Amino acid sequence: MGILIHWKGILLNIDAAPPFGHWAALQHTHVKGVRMEPIVKGMKGPAVEDVQSRLAILGIEIDQAERDEKLFGDSTAHAVSSFREDSGLAPGDEVDMTCWSALVDASYRLGDRTLYLRLPNFHGADVRALQQALNVLGFACGTDDGYFGPHTEAALQQFQENVGLFADGMAFQDTYAYIERLRHVWEGKPSIVEAEERIGFARAAEVLENYRIAVYGEDPIARSVASRMWNIASATTETSGMVLCDSKEAIPADMDLVLELAGTGLPDDAEPRPTIALEECVNLSQRIGTAFAAAKERPAFIRMELTGISSYNGMFTSSDAQTLAVRLLDGVCAALNV
Repeated sequence: MGILIHWKGILLNIDAAPPFGHWAALQHTHVKGVRMEPIVKGMKGPAVEDVQSRLAILGIEIDQAERDEKLFGDSTAHAVSSFREDSGLAPGDEVDMTCWSALVDASYRLGDRTLYLRLPNFHGADVRALQQALNVLGFACGTDDGYFGPHTEAALQQFQENVGLFADGMAFQDTYAYIERLRHVWEGKPSIVEAEERIGFARAAEVLENYRIAVYGEDPIARSVASRMWNIASATTETSGMVLCDSKEAIPADMDLVLELAGTGLPDDAEPRPTIALEECVNLSQRIGTAFAAAKERPAFIRMELTGISSYNGMFTSSDAQTLAVRLLDGVCAALNV
């Protein structure tokens, strides 16, 4: 017997499989309206076998006779109960949707699948292991939360560039080979998270959903950074309020904040305006928050100068643009998270 789920009024029987199976893929889509028939004591079949295999991956012992029969017996029930307790789930010995999701996440191992930035974010023990490795190796991606978000992508790009790989922010086998080669350096060591505060995924999504933010660039590099900010915001939440504009004249009328990115400073004879020079800024979110609060009307206009950070001599890479975009978006979200 497979795993029974209800979706849009249809009863589906899905044969459970290792992490690359159909149900694992469905579990990561977070489809609304899906509910799962619990796997309980007394059941037999592929679904029970899959649960037992995942528990075995985690080092939880199950009676071999039960595994041979694919039987959810006393030993399997005890193993499930132990897993639920270790995972902070409600006490019990059945595998419901919550337990199954946690079990799938926990059973992924680094290198099981290709990881990259997408919506919904990849999540699981393999992502957490990658984050730990990157943090220990000096490529800070924030707290090891097990979610592959924009900070993890930016850190991965920096790592790839550092070891001579194509810095695309996608964890393929070539990247895993380098991570594995350095396992003796990072395994078992605590993550070193950057001192600079970074807003969490959920809070960033809330800010992007509650504020209308327009962003545009004055020059090619600034436009590249602006575009990446918009891409990251869109990957953070489907209902992001960030709008990418071609120019100041194209800004919609209902914005709360307008960010003008520029690779050069204002001319000496230009009218003063709220401006933040990133090269000399170490408290970005506070600067943005102050400028936003001081604005006399909405939208608040803030000019972000990339002077000294971006250059046109061929040294400003796509990885640099992505890192800068993450920093800017993080600063904006932290500033508006009040």
